[in-house]
Amino acid sequence: MSKQSILPPAEPVPVNLKDALEERYLAYALSTIMHRALPDVRDGLKPVHRRILYAMRELGLGPDKGYRKCAKIVGETMGNYHPHGNQAIYDALARLAQDFAVRYPLVDGQGNFGNIDGDNPAADRYTEARLTTVAAELLDGIDEDTVAFRPNYDGREQEPSVLPAAFPNLLANGSAGIAVGMATNIPPHNVDELCAALLHLIKHPNASIEKLVEMVPGPDFPTGGVLVEPREQILEAYRTGRGGFRLRAKWEKEDTGRGGYQIVVTEIPYQVQKAKLVEKIAELLIEKKLPLLGDIRDESADEVRLILEPKSRTVDPLILMESLFRLTELEVRFGLNMNVLSAGQIPNVLSLRDVLSQWLEHRIEVLVRRSQYRL
Repeated sequence: MSKQSILPPAEPVPVNLKDALEERYLAYALSTIMHRALPDVRDGLKPVHRRILYAMRELGLGPDKGYRKCAKIVGETMGNYHPHGNQAIYDALARLAQDFAVRYPLVDGQGNFGNIDGDNPAADRYTEARLTTVAAELLDGIDEDTVAFRPNYDGREQEPSVLPAAFPNLLANGSAGIAVGMATNIPPHNVDELCAALLHLIKHPNASIEKLVEMVPGPDFPTGGVLVEPREQILEAYRTGRGGFRLRAKWEKEDTGRGGYQIVVTEIPYQVQKAKLVEKIAELLIEKKLPLLGDIRDESADEVRLILEPKSRTVDPLILMESLFRLTELEVRFGLNMNVLSAGQIPNVLSLRDVLSQWLEHRIEVLVRRSQYRL
């Protein structure tokens, strides 16, 4: 039996604790900022969403193809591109299919993907999905050398570092995330308005924020609502990349005969869970904090329909609604913090014009690379 030589134990290397902590924490912070929490200004996606869409494309799940089980999509994404928990991947996938959470859904879901009341989606073995036409636009041209690819986590596959993005996804669908020492919060916008602003920016690269805000007057939320923020504040928010928007529920007065009326709420603010909203108003009613309100009922089916009955027919509907806006989530403030990754590398807070300009620069690069590939 041959004797194996045993190496003497290596001498411990003294390290300054402060330096070691700084180095490791910085590495963790950069990883969180770049690979998890902040979206890329070019395609508006975080790595998990980009990997899900690319995995679905590799599975051949185009908008004109059949659906596949979400468990298969999650497994493919986790095995090839995103080595994290399957529940985290499925949650991200399900959100991309929710028309009340995403202005222009990127996943076409079949089955129970949750609802506006806050109920969770069914397990991934029960639901099915494929890409939407919007997602197909984001991926259009990816096989024509339009974007750079990089090795995946184990070096066996290649994944795109960004998508070609023939759709202004960052502003159209918005984004939210919390990194280390920074966060992002971008509301969704109307794509017709964004395209008008982009066309204007192509002709006038130094267009003023005032002119761009004429075309993009504010966010456009999938759940509707009424924007009550003054124009000066909206301008300032888009100019600096930081600010907020006050958003109220949309309501109307409905006569019930004999001089009586009820208030019908048809649109509620973005990201407010309807069931919790009704529960909160009912609690305030029991605690006698809403003296003008008599009762609340939820008559929603496919459309939102909350019924608010006044205490008496002499109650002024405007005063009643003002009291509800003050005390409940029928009015919310949605923060704007356009903190995104420029060129996939540099986190910075951009103005509306900067975000649009950087997307246009990316599209020019994609078109040049595609033309060279075709030649």
